[in-house]
Amino acid sequence: MSDILPKEVRAGLEEARKRDLRRRARLRIVVGDEIYPILRFWETGFALDADQVAHLRGLADIYDGTRHLYQCLIVASGIEEGELICTMKWSTATADRPALDYVRDENAPVAYLPRR
Repeated sequence: MSDILPKEVRAGLEEARKRDLRRRARLRIVVGDEIYPILRFWETGFALDADQVAHLRGLADIYDGTRHLYQCLIVASGIEEGELICTMKWSTATADRPALDYVRDENAPVAYLPRR
């Protein structure tokens, strides 16, 4: 059916689809000072709008709104059907507290009460 439509109409439909994906995207990637919305995300990679960025590689942070989710290393990126497909070598979930260097006792008190 897309072969029947004029080239301008197909381009307009594709632009509307990308605009809708960008608007609905909560996930974003931060590389240095640059911020890009993530159109699609899966376990080993994600897709960005190829019109916004042509090539991406290196260390990056992934956010859901303002919440920091992952730190990842992007090793490969290529353009497919107007999307920049990025492949991650690794991604590490971030934690809201530092890692413990010891085993925490199950019966340890949660907090200490001050003496009076």
